[in-house]
Amino acid sequence: MTAPKVVLIGPPGAGKSTVGTLVAEQLGVTFRDTDADVEAETGAVIADIFVDQGETAFRRLERAAVRRALTEHPGVLALGGGAVLDADTRRDLCSQHVVFLDVSLADAARRVGLDTSRPLLLGNVRGRLKQLMDARRPLYGEVASVVISTDGREPADIAGEVVRTVRGTGTAGECRS
Repeated sequence: MTAPKVVLIGPPGAGKSTVGTLVAEQLGVTFRDTDADVEAETGAVIADIFVDQGETAFRRLERAAVRRALTEHPGVLALGGGAVLDADTRRDLCSQHVVFLDVSLADAARRVGLDTSRPLLLGNVRGRLKQLMDARRPLYGEVASVVISTDGREPADIAGEVVRTVRGTGTAGECRS
């Protein structure tokens, strides 16, 4: 069984994919995103899965993708923003080095913009984003080994900080619940 060097979590707009790619380059490993895994497995984009099958079906697919990635990917792994909603996923993350990329509502809304590819943000993007962030922030904190604020920072700077945490500790976190 192989485990990721680091798992990145956080809300939409935190920079998980951008930062994760940079971290993987610096560590000389590959980057993997579980949202991309779900899309590759189903042949459908996440927005279409939500419309055609519903959020519950997507969450089942996401859970399976996370479980596979946690056991077979030795690089940098980014999880979709809602992956932490699943209690089994949170338990699995307790044995991983998890970095919560935290972001303020203002920065997240600016980065996400009016991104219609994010089905849970359709309509009032800022309002929906605030609801998601408020509901999920405690769950991110529960499983995080390290919390890094991304507000007003360049991706390369954030990636450098993530790499320092990996090289400095290299250990899994402990869940707080």
